[in-house]
Amino acid sequence: QVQVVESGGGLVQPGGSLRITCVASGFVFRFHAMAWYRQAPGKARELVASTSADGATTNYADSVKGRFTISRDNDRMRTYLQMDSLRPEDTGVYYCYVPRHNTWGQGTPVTVSY
Repeated sequence: QVQVVESGGGLVQPGGSLRITCVASGFVFRFHAMAWYRQAPGKARELVASTSADGATTNYADSVKGRFTISRDNDRMRTYLQMDSLRPEDTGVYYCYVPRHNTWGQGTPVTVSY
């Protein structure tokens, strides 16, 4: 079945960097747009970044533009989110999402704190 699994979250200090990974299975990955969402404690889930099927088009939330980079490896069926210059407000659970299959991963937690 369609499945995505996130990994790579953790604790990082403000100003630091982290890369999280989403591994996909059960569908033809190279034909699908992918997205990263996040949910901070007590807040609604929000779109962070998305990429087209070929990776040529990407979009970002205003709050992460210039700091986060979404990318993908279609041969390995993976999507990445490189997060630089992290801020405490970036703290939350980060989810990988497959829009055409309406499928979510279990999430990977990111905490930005001293």
